Amino acid sequence: MPRGSLPELIHRLNHDYPYDVGVFCLFMLNVFQLAPGEALYMGANDPHAYISGDCVECMATSDNVVRAGLTPKLRDVPVLVDMLTYDFGPPETKITRGVKYVDARNIESETSKLYDPPIEEFSVLQTSLSPGHSESFYNTSGPTILIVTAGKGVLTVVDSDVDSNEQRDSGEDKSSSESQDLATGYVIFVKPGTSYRLEADNDHRLEVYAAWCTA
Repeated sequence: MPRGSLPELIHRLNHDYPYDVGVFCLFMLNVFQLAPGEALYMGANDPHAYISGDCVECMATSDNVVRAGLTPKLRDVPVLVDMLTYDFGPPETKITRGVKYVDARNIESETSKLYDPPIEEFSVLQTSLSPGHSESFYNTSGPTILIVTAGKGVLTVVDSDVDSNEQRDSGEDKSSSESQDLATGYVIFVKPGTSYRLEADNDHRLEVYAAWCTA
């Protein structure tokens, strides 16, 4: 059976979670196989489970997680049945695709993609820099959390009135001295209103996801 097909998933989950009623959810939920760069938006009270692979998840403020299956932990069935949306539709309606990021100065980025779900709480930005390249982000509107998923580089706080290209052309370092080395797995908090520059190491590309609160 092809890996990821419905029959293969049923056998695999039944092996990993024997006698768990959650295995039957496969017959009622959409099964997605996401390619690198694709994203999935899940609304509040929509049941979901990650089966395999790695992903970056950004979640709005939540007061609890109600479990439906595939777990030895408590399953509060009455609360679960009451809260579910029972929404339905083709899987494609849940896919969120990244678009070129346009910053507050109306400048289109060549290295960043914006994932903007249909909610006000947050957006996610993916930045992929080739070795030695950099990109600046100006006056972030809300608190931002950065996670480095690949490569090495540096994050530097910069003056929002000075463009990074202008600094390179003039040969003058006009940025703040505040900087932080980056490597795979690093997580950085950036406070609201901060301007910063991401720069990839000369020998490594740099991939960073930034989630910021917009509400």
